Amino acid sequence: MFGRRKKKGAAEDAAGEAEQVVDSVDTKSDEGERERVRLEPEPRPDGPWDSSEVRDPAEGRVDLGGLFVPGVDGMELRVEVAGDAIVAATVVLRDSAIQLQAFAAPKREGIWGEVREEIGAGITQQGGIVDEVEGPLGWELRAQVPVQLPDGTGGFQVVRFVGVDGPRWFLRGVISGQGAVQPQAAGLLEQIFRDTVVVRGEGPMAPRDPIVLKLPNDAQMVPESVQQDDQGSSRFAGGMGQLQRGPEITEVR
Repeated sequence: MFGRRKKKGAAEDAAGEAEQVVDSVDTKSDEGERERVRLEPEPRPDGPWDSSEVRDPAEGRVDLGGLFVPGVDGMELRVEVAGDAIVAATVVLRDSAIQLQAFAAPKREGIWGEVREEIGAGITQQGGIVDEVEGPLGWELRAQVPVQLPDGTGGFQVVRFVGVDGPRWFLRGVISGQGAVQPQAAGLLEQIFRDTVVVRGEGPMAPRDPIVLKLPNDAQMVPESVQQDDQGSSRFAGGMGQLQRGPEITEVR
């Protein structure tokens, strides 16, 4: 069941602000910039998974076409758009959220190291603070992203950028809310990231092109007031929460 929300929660606000900062980064290398060494993707013994590695991707997951997202009790799943295309999904779990977005990548080259540099540079240029650390999902960025507070003053929001290179794809996650600052709140979001299945497809795609998503076949757009009164009628109620349409975003370029 899909619906529109009049305003976003704090966790989603953080992801949205992070998107604006990342979107400002010019990912094209300048002449004279040192040549990066691109390594093959690391093994992924704990996921996230390629569709060829999972017997039944739909088992326990929501089918969004390019992504199969695990469902857990109490979660809300919101899709996000760029133009007319659905390019990201955000899982909201209590006061935390993780945005999932998949991109095409070279067959034998990982891009997460390069993307980390670009995200970090963009946040720093906007006045933010970035630390690169090795976390539960591998190398990640823990950033204090500049945001505008409700009273109009400036502040910072803590956000975690995680990423994994797969076979011809790259999956990025943006963890916000309590999951970005409290490890005990991040565990389930990290597991959702690990258990996500990416469907790259066989068609030609340029590196960094977003892997387009789709709505589930039986999804419906309903008013927000109806969502709250009619959760029991949703196929995703109980185990997977409600599917909702989130704020419009732009892809990372």
